[in-house]
Amino acid sequence: MKFSIIAVSVLPLVSAFSPASTRPAFKAGSLNAHKAPVFDEVCETTGVTLKRFMNEVALLNPELNELTTLFGGIDTACKALSNLVKRSQLPSSETLGYQGEVNVQGEDQKKLDVISNDVLKRALRFTGRLGVLASEEEDVPIDLTGQGDGKDVLLDDTGKYVAVFDPLDGSSNVDAGIPTGTIIGIYEHDESCDIEGTDSDVCLANTLQAGTNLVAAAYCLYSSSCFFTLTLGNGVYGFTLDEQIGEFVLSNPNLKIPETSAIYSMNEANCNSWDEPLQKVVDGW
Repeated sequence: MKFSIIAVSVLPLVSAFSPASTRPAFKAGSLNAHKAPVFDEVCETTGVTLKRFMNEVALLNPELNELTTLFGGIDTACKALSNLVKRSQLPSSETLGYQGEVNVQGEDQKKLDVISNDVLKRALRFTGRLGVLASEEEDVPIDLTGQGDGKDVLLDDTGKYVAVFDPLDGSSNVDAGIPTGTIIGIYEHDESCDIEGTDSDVCLANTLQAGTNLVAAAYCLYSSSCFFTLTLGNGVYGFTLDEQIGEFVLSNPNLKIPETSAIYSMNEANCNSWDEPLQKVVDGW
């Protein structure tokens, strides 16, 4: 079974950044419907750390309490990846060059891809909040127990969520000093998944849910600064890593695509493979 994780994690983020009037509400198909979370003035105050932000969200929305632990792991992983990317071109760096393997997308894996995948995988799977974990760099969901050889599909029935991610999207950009980033999508674990059953296909299909089923989505951009952007289904919030205090601080509450703009940035070489709604948006600009 092959997993094209980037496809299920990027499109939700595009939808999340759409203007509120056109953005579809997150819903859960066969899962329990998600209500939009409630935010207060603390969540709208620039300078608030990501940890404080998530704690406040959990206080106001108890059903999202476990996301605090999950995003704590993501927070740590993104800081580590930011440092890896910045140091990747040093002659002494262990991340230079190719690994000698090809990932599920048919791309040559760089050492930085493999190390980044391992960092994010470890940060997420030991939170105790995930039932299934899938990476673009691996062709099967990840062994959450750490007891297998990485190829065995082992699932954890104690986790509430499913995480899909691309640990370092556009890693080839690093050689030219161009920004790269980490893409993450969080889904709710399907209650119909029976860990004890002999058929695990239902559990594995948790990683292939529609973007409209997302509980949360995030993107961490490694550029002039390290930017972390997330949505919990009600608005988009942008954080910037303050390296002096080692924390992501809220810099852009309630982000939205402007109704009009003179500049947009997209890889138009792929325009023929875009879906019709995206083509109409670009043509409209």
